[in-house]
Amino acid sequence: MNIRPTALAVGLICATGMLFAAEDERPVVDASKVAVEKIQNAKLPTFHIVGDSTVKSGGVNGMVGWGERIKPFFDADKINVVNHAIGGRSARTFFTEGRWQKVAETIKPGDFVIIQFGHNDQGRIGDPANKHRADGKGIGDEVVEDTLADGTKELVHTFGWYMARLVTEAKAKGATAIICSPIPHKQRWENGRDFETLAGWDKEVAQKNGALYFDLTMVITDAYKNESAEKVATFFADKGTHTSDLGAQFNAARVIAGLKSLPGDPLANFFSEKGRAIETYKPPAETISTNLPAR
Repeated sequence: MNIRPTALAVGLICATGMLFAAEDERPVVDASKVAVEKIQNAKLPTFHIVGDSTVKSGGVNGMVGWGERIKPFFDADKINVVNHAIGGRSARTFFTEGRWQKVAETIKPGDFVIIQFGHNDQGRIGDPANKHRADGKGIGDEVVEDTLADGTKELVHTFGWYMARLVTEAKAKGATAIICSPIPHKQRWENGRDFETLAGWDKEVAQKNGALYFDLTMVITDAYKNESAEKVATFFADKGTHTSDLGAQFNAARVIAGLKSLPGDPLANFFSEKGRAIETYKPPAETISTNLPAR
């Protein structure tokens, strides 16, 4: 079949436009412009938050992550809350950029570490649109070689491999590791569920490596279903990935509900009056929920 040059040109322009749009929706935030949060009281335990822009967006273009609105649910006289999340990172790049290592250096016995990745982890390894963020599928030990922009080679592990490293290293420092699945997209809460496969990997990693786990995707999805579609629309600051300030506050409360559903409610003594007022999440029987850590 012959394609006229003008049609081909239009097709290329459209394809390129879609590529740039996809990239712009998941920008890699310049770390030099993100303030590093410090532990305020070294004598207290710390609740460390690790994740991507859905956890910390900094208010850019009206986008706010749930980790930026969770402090009021904790008693500052009993626990520090430090948000280490940064936009545009996957489990892979948070690890390879050395960000996790810096977090690990601050962890001490009695701390808690909650980890949420997934929005930037999917896609094809080597695809320029993914900015070398995609990791391998599954939780195994297999690797795939990726050629970076400077020509160097990187052996890319699976999503589960990176998550397991974060969990085991947090535990080695004496912390309680908690994995939660990603917040759902605006388009994926009314029918079906979002991140089903990835949530399954999260659960497997938790079970095999002694972490706690709750399905934040469904905690939020179920809560959205108790609101009108019009109200849920106000929870987003873009086409459907990043939350507004209102959405961040709503989701932060859902994180607390998920934390309360963990076996033994390990953070119960650290919640503020506002945190204690949040009802424990009780999932439907078919929902992936929490599991006891491996011993």
